[in-house]
Amino acid sequence: MTLKFTATVAAAAMFAGTFSASATELRLSHQWSTADVRHQVAQMVADDVAAAGVDLEIKIFPSKSLFKPREQYKPLSRGQLDMTVFPLSYAGGQQPAYNLTLMPGLVKNHDHAARLNESEFMGEIEEIMAGDDVMVLVHGYLAGGFVGKDKCITAPEDVQGLQTRAAGKAFEQMLAGAGASIASMASSEIYNAMQTGVLTAANTSSSSFVSYRIYEQVACYTPASDFALWFMYQPLMMNKSTFEGLTEEQQAALLAAAEKAEAFYLAEAKKQDAASAQVFADNGVEIAQMSQEEFDAWRALAQETSYKAFVEDTPGGQALLDLALSVE
Repeated sequence: MTLKFTATVAAAAMFAGTFSASATELRLSHQWSTADVRHQVAQMVADDVAAAGVDLEIKIFPSKSLFKPREQYKPLSRGQLDMTVFPLSYAGGQQPAYNLTLMPGLVKNHDHAARLNESEFMGEIEEIMAGDDVMVLVHGYLAGGFVGKDKCITAPEDVQGLQTRAAGKAFEQMLAGAGASIASMASSEIYNAMQTGVLTAANTSSSSFVSYRIYEQVACYTPASDFALWFMYQPLMMNKSTFEGLTEEQQAALLAAAEKAEAFYLAEAKKQDAASAQVFADNGVEIAQMSQEEFDAWRALAQETSYKAFVEDTPGGQALLDLALSVE
């Protein structure tokens, strides 16, 4: 009897030890390569948490090795995944409000993006996340620009009559409003579409323009600089219940690591835009800059197209849009 009881206790202790070990390992998934800035942000958090010595390990699954790119929000909200670096607009089907985090002209530049991250608008977005048992650890926006096969694109009239690829539904709505014809495709397909004449203009992120060597197919590049239309919110998020289940020391280590990573993310995002412009210039591509007046013209067009569609499709959408636009 005693022997049986001892064995039961030993088995229970072994199970508890196993549970404890698994409870201190968090799984973080994302779609990018290990060379990407979004992986570097995740790795920084993982390294700093490990160095804090709080019995917490973050195991990273890069390059869509755990979940498909657009299919990470649901597992995160259900506690099947602990952390992800994720373009929030990918979950716009579940929460239409998230579509505001990829909306033309809503963000002017990286410093404006940083102010938006601290605003009442982002507070409202985080409230919606909390309802899905999700929280933000690291805020971050990445920017993009335009390329033209034969001409520079800085103002709405520049895309009239062009066959254009846009990054996201809201951008397609705005560009169609400017008189462009829209060709929907992945950013990885832009090069061939430019080469074969299917596209004469395109819009995507700074990093994608470089990684897909689009500079080989275009005459002019308008990078994100003092003004840019394309900004996409891509935070490092965590399951809220998982975070709350950690010890105070583990939570503190995570938050300290996240604060450091957020500053790095902002600095690197700015560097990516400048670096992309340099790559295009080095390859003989003309570099154009968008002016305040041109940015304002794009935003006025967005008000009549993509903003209007968002408000019509989203309960409480006007109030959220007003909050975002109120951030100077």
